[in-house]
Amino acid sequence: MTHQFTVSTRARAQLVEITEQVASAVRESGAASGVVHVFVPHTTAGITINENADPAVGADLLAALERMAPDGARYSHGEGNSPAHVKASLMGCCQTVLFQDRALVLGAWQGIYLCEFDGPRTRRVAVNIHADAG
Repeated sequence: MTHQFTVSTRARAQLVEITEQVASAVRESGAASGVVHVFVPHTTAGITINENADPAVGADLLAALERMAPDGARYSHGEGNSPAHVKASLMGCCQTVLFQDRALVLGAWQGIYLCEFDGPRTRRVAVNIHADAG
């Protein structure tokens, strides 16, 4: 069972927490337990799981990625968004999360994030839910 939703970003690089949208899709599915795959079908965006208590963690993550793939470096790709492609590849396009009793199994400080690297844009997120048998 697949659900989709959109996320509108407001900055060139931004982390947007989508934990509640994913949790809502799980609840609406009616499945009690299983796994959920969260996928972003874009080459300049990613999905990650990280701390959702202190926003400084997200800022630090974006700063570290900027040091790894800076905007001012020389790239061959002509569109001018090569750093976004590199950062998206580093983060990955999907995450898998367990769910039990219709709730995501995440740590106390974990959240699911859409990682925007070429915004602002409207991004699609696909959530595929696989219920346990029985």
